[in-house]
Amino acid sequence: MRILASLCLILGLIVPGEPASAQSLEDMAGQMVMVGFRGSSPDAAGVRAVREQIARGEIGGVTFLRINVDSLAAVSGINRSLIAARPWLPPFIALDQEGGQIERLTAAVGFDEIPSARAVAAQTPDRARAIYAGLAGDLARLGFNVNFGPVVDLDINPDNPIIARYERAYGTDPVQVTALASAFVEAHRGAGMATALKHFPGHGSSAADTHEGFVDVTGMWQPVELEPYRDMIDADLADMVMVAHLYNADVQGNDARQLPSSLSRTWIEGVLRRELGFAGVAISDDLEMGAIRSRFDLHDTVVVAVEAGMDVLLFSNTAAYDRALGSEIHQILVDEGRANPEFADRIAQSYGRILALKRKMGMVP
Repeated sequence: MRILASLCLILGLIVPGEPASAQSLEDMAGQMVMVGFRGSSPDAAGVRAVREQIARGEIGGVTFLRINVDSLAAVSGINRSLIAARPWLPPFIALDQEGGQIERLTAAVGFDEIPSARAVAAQTPDRARAIYAGLAGDLARLGFNVNFGPVVDLDINPDNPIIARYERAYGTDPVQVTALASAFVEAHRGAGMATALKHFPGHGSSAADTHEGFVDVTGMWQPVELEPYRDMIDADLADMVMVAHLYNADVQGNDARQLPSSLSRTWIEGVLRRELGFAGVAISDDLEMGAIRSRFDLHDTVVVAVEAGMDVLLFSNTAAYDRALGSEIHQILVDEGRANPEFADRIAQSYGRILALKRKMGMVP
């Protein structure tokens, strides 16, 4: 098996049954990188760039934005080309398709839109399941394998500018939220897709938007906002958990740097891993949001996120588009891993969780 492992490392292959540490640092680090791109056809320069990064093992996933959607046929073609770039370890191909106002695929290109979470909450449970089953099937047929949902934020602050404003929450009752979010997850799993519970540790009580800048939820956030995560993790209904960029002094104590939750070991390793028992993939919210880029450069963002326990680093690549962004993030990870054995070990842990999810989804043997 060791000879096979060495050969496969030379060829860039993964070895079924081999531990994460048997893979190269470069391959393991690449799986942690997910980026946005430009282009809406398989031959567009931006699409070619991420396809080449996937083929070299520098990135392990991409996320679609509306700028990538010209037609459903073109979307399907892009996705086929991305999977073909590294078929033995295909990329996560993700999008935000929650319903309502938060969607990348719209009726304008012939996609069947679904209602917002708030509107779905007014339906019967059976109708909610049917809505999400239809959505998941449509996404899977286009080649997507991750949908960034469901939103499990509690609708605590009616003036919230990013959750309540867009009707993204199912309600204020964690039991109801868990039930509807579970229907979302189960429907997507039925179509072979993974999901991401968001926005940990709870964005529904905030009074500001992390897209714009630093958001302090001290004195606003409530422990009940963890309940949907706790219940869905216990029920094995959490593939990924998306961590938001929220600061909370009540939980983080004497954190002099006032790190957002996406860069906070207290939140990721402490609350999410130890307290809630989550063993799956922790994925960041977009690390180009104002809450991050107004305070941290690219190098520090990547390093601090990994040290905090983040598995997948999501960059929308919209703040200042860079066709080589995925390669640059990958190089930061590799350089830090070579210089610091503890950092390399963190990369190996993340790779193990990511690979476990891809195997669970049937993406790899």
